[in-house]
Amino acid sequence: MPAHKPITAERLGIVVVDDDQVFRNRLCRAFRDRGCEAHEADTKAECLQLATSVSPDLVLLDLKMPNLSGLDLIQDIKKVDPTITVIMLTGYGSIPTAMQALKLGADHYLAKPADADQILDAYVELSTDATQRPTPTTVPSLARVEWEHIQRVLADCGGNISQAAKLLGIHRRSLQRKLSKYPPVQ
Repeated sequence: MPAHKPITAERLGIVVVDDDQVFRNRLCRAFRDRGCEAHEADTKAECLQLATSVSPDLVLLDLKMPNLSGLDLIQDIKKVDPTITVIMLTGYGSIPTAMQALKLGADHYLAKPADADQILDAYVELSTDATQRPTPTTVPSLARVEWEHIQRVLADCGGNISQAAKLLGIHRRSLQRKLSKYPPVQ
């Protein structure tokens, strides 16, 4: 497995590949405000052209785009430069999709909405030797993890509560009760 490009004092090069222009613009602006060199792409051709010409340190890929899946781009990006760190971003997070992305060569997987600081933290964590990483002081509660999982499954089912309940293996009314509660604080 090739080593990732080390973090240096030079500007971090980032390519954001997403079909949502507003999200792409905001994220690139946030990266530029933090001293990074950020580029935007919304097609496979633009992404690969930037990967070749700019040789970014990090490529952020949206999972679901019209006529394109971020999963389809991972291996092409790694062929251009295997040292590019690839992080998948998606609002449709699921464990099977995350596993598939990692098998195809993605380095990390973040659920939307992820902000610039969360993404940069993930990049730094990937670029730091595991023995030098600080031990986390907080983790989400089980209630919060359950709530997020339910939300992802419900989104994957297009808001269909009956179908989501069936996939989760619980009664529809139990799912409705869980959904009527406020999300737990971390």
